[in-house]
Amino acid sequence: MNLSAPTMPIFIIAVVLAALAVIGKFSALPFVTENGFWVAVVAFVVLALGNILKGV
Repeated sequence: MNLSAPTMPIFIIAVVLAALAVIGKFSALPFVTENGFWVAVVAFVVLALGNILKGV
């Protein structure tokens, strides 16, 4: 399996989603507070896809 570095937009999207999941744990955000775990999972899936798929 050849891995490549994710592009900057994909990395920023993953970081923003992960930050929202952490912030949602400690304060009330409408969607994120109830689904914080899944928001964090989506963040890491986006980051993993950015590593696996070349050019993404």
